[in-house]
Amino acid sequence: MPERVDLFADVILPLALPNFFTYRIPQTMQDELQPGMRVVVQFGKSKLYAALVRKIHTTAPRYTAKYIDTILDTEPVVGENQLGFWDWMCDYYLCHIGEVMIAALPTGLRLTSETRVILNPSYSGDRSELNDDCFLLCDALDVRQNISLEEAGEILDRKVVYPVIRKLIDAGVVLTFEEMQERYKPRLETLLSLAEVYRDEEKLRALFDKLEKKAFKQLAALMAFVQVSGFPTKEIQPVRKSVLVEACKGDASGINALIKKEILIAEEIEVSRLKSTAATAADVILSPHQEDALHTIQKQFETLDTVLLHGVTSGGKTEVYIRLIHEFLKENKQTLFLLPEIALTTQLIGRLQKHFGEKVFVYHSRFNEHERVEVWKKVKQGGPQIIIGARSALFLPFHDLGLIIVDEEHDPSYKQHDPAPRYSARDSALVLAHRYKAKTVLGSATPSVETYHHAQSGRYGLALLTERYGGAVLPEMLIVDIKEEAKKKRMQSHFSTPLIEQMETVLKNGEQIILFQNRRGFAPALQCATCGHVPNCIRCDVSLTFHKHINQLRCHYCGWTTPPPSQCEACGSTDLLMRGFGTEKVEEELSLIFPSAKIARMDLDTTRGKNSMQQLISDFENRKIDILVGTQMVTKGLDFAHVALVGVLMADSLFSYPDFRAAERGYQLLAQVSGRAGRRGKQGLVVVQTAQPEHAVIRIVRENAFDQLYANEITERRLFRYPPFHRMIRFTIKCKDVDLLNYASRNFTEALRKHFGTRVLGPEAPPVGKVRDEFLMNVLFKIERESSIAQARKLIAAELIAFRANPDFKKVRIVCDVDPV
Repeated sequence: MPERVDLFADVILPLALPNFFTYRIPQTMQDELQPGMRVVVQFGKSKLYAALVRKIHTTAPRYTAKYIDTILDTEPVVGENQLGFWDWMCDYYLCHIGEVMIAALPTGLRLTSETRVILNPSYSGDRSELNDDCFLLCDALDVRQNISLEEAGEILDRKVVYPVIRKLIDAGVVLTFEEMQERYKPRLETLLSLAEVYRDEEKLRALFDKLEKKAFKQLAALMAFVQVSGFPTKEIQPVRKSVLVEACKGDASGINALIKKEILIAEEIEVSRLKSTAATAADVILSPHQEDALHTIQKQFETLDTVLLHGVTSGGKTEVYIRLIHEFLKENKQTLFLLPEIALTTQLIGRLQKHFGEKVFVYHSRFNEHERVEVWKKVKQGGPQIIIGARSALFLPFHDLGLIIVDEEHDPSYKQHDPAPRYSARDSALVLAHRYKAKTVLGSATPSVETYHHAQSGRYGLALLTERYGGAVLPEMLIVDIKEEAKKKRMQSHFSTPLIEQMETVLKNGEQIILFQNRRGFAPALQCATCGHVPNCIRCDVSLTFHKHINQLRCHYCGWTTPPPSQCEACGSTDLLMRGFGTEKVEEELSLIFPSAKIARMDLDTTRGKNSMQQLISDFENRKIDILVGTQMVTKGLDFAHVALVGVLMADSLFSYPDFRAAERGYQLLAQVSGRAGRRGKQGLVVVQTAQPEHAVIRIVRENAFDQLYANEITERRLFRYPPFHRMIRFTIKCKDVDLLNYASRNFTEALRKHFGTRVLGPEAPPVGKVRDEFLMNVLFKIERESSIAQARKLIAAELIAFRANPDFKKVRIVCDVDPV
């Protein structure tokens, strides 16, 4: 008889814990359990969690290990490559492995533990002594056997029910237990087939005769079934019940009767929620410039794993991507196509589906939890696939990843800010590609300074697209000095005379316009004309933005809202002025200037719904909209054929803020939004309104001189110790007590300085010093790229543990942001 071996499993819990937790594996599970499987475990006194097995071993922990309760999977849901990627992310971005697990797994795969209430069978007291709420719950438990806290709230018609439950527990009337709930439910559909006995033609005819005498609805249903199934031209095939109900004009009673009589046999089958489209487009024909860029990428892939594709806006990068994808599909490899915004997936999905059909899958947060689980399972199966997605698509369980495309690689939206892990999808994609021995293409018309530096230094390859696709020329740029326009009284609200004249011409020609204003809402602030008071958020250190369509003042940091005041809360004056302007105000004023034009707005407020962005883009493509007003969303890679004019209403706000990347970001936004004009066959026009017409960024955009911007930026960054020459970690220290915050931030900074000296800067209050009732302090750590960042992270992790272990700082939180953007 073989010797019994005790096996243990280190599991990842969906909690912000620094370590794995070890459980004992029951003998009956030892042959089944593998790393990457989900298991149900008890953590704490009674709480159940769906954990993920990371490692199986024979080393017992120092504490008494509990047994694993249940195995949830028949095979791993996450592979070793992905688990190794999680480990790297946890280490590099100074976060906990449980936080990575929460970010990585779709909610449909994260089982939740629900507290349920049952009557205590040993209770023998008198219920009449209970108050009304307790008595009502006990009556409900007599009927239902057990109820959840949510159901208890519905029964009592109150939001907070725990005090009532607590009274019943203390009195011994009820008990509670934890129940695991599977969130993902496969979509099932009923498939109907004709019973074997009636597949004989004579018996089927006899059945028709019998039904004709007394069951007309059943007869109609059976006739519809036979017709839909293709009889008599071919053998009778099973039919989906939904199709048959539709054929019976929505009446299912006859169908149900046939099922009850076992004339039709019903079978439940699992069907996909994912829509598939057949490929319809011919192969892409590249221009000579695109062929050169493609050949350069292929050549550089022989010696390098990463290539930057740097091309002008509308240079035809997507066609080059399509040809590259074709090559990797031939090798039976998967391609991950990353985009910074969900908005960009709308146009790209259509283009890729025309070429690759049902091989294209989409994965992003606008999908519901069931759709995301189905994409997860499809990707895990492997095969030639293209997965389009935003940041979260990085975590899919790829089987044989061959190519990663990071389009618009410069975009700051690739950075996750809250919650942890605060990762850069662009940088993480390079690590993921390395784990799979895959290739990476970074594409942008305005690459980040760091990426371009790596291309110039030989770390990445570089391929250029210097001409617009189809012979289109770059747009003409008109710079309007709004100071001069205001002096000459030529401003109409926020629109200069040259801009309005150009808009009139474009609308007369039946063409379209995009107006860019990088602020949503109606007005950024209300101000008292008498005393100058501005209403601020009660939870944050910022002014409230007025949203006219909901008639609310709203905080864009925490979401707090309040009705606009009728008088100043400081001095009582009723003379209140609106300062600044947002997209909502632009939209309203345009409707007064151009009453016959069809105007729409693209910002966070108008694109919250699942399909609202797609509908807006579709309407603009189909010319149902004449003028599109938007925030940064309109700058990001969208391709519209009939846009003749782009207007930038206030360019100064794009590069006038305290950040070392301000000039780079301003250039990128202006160049990208300018690229939306005249993209197919005709030169467009860009009108830029600014109070600083001689600003260096304006001049560089007008001359399309990216190399000059890069030269300026790289000189300053070398001098002042910024990326790409130094790595940065920003620590944001948060506390509701400002005095404790100041003490704690000084303490933490001094602890870091003992190791790193002048590499540590701060503590310093950020421009917005209070968010969600917490005061903030920033500490910045810079380290030379040549130094050991791994050793630095170890020292930082030790100081973070020491800080959090200090009882004086229990109310203080530290947020670590590695490579902040």
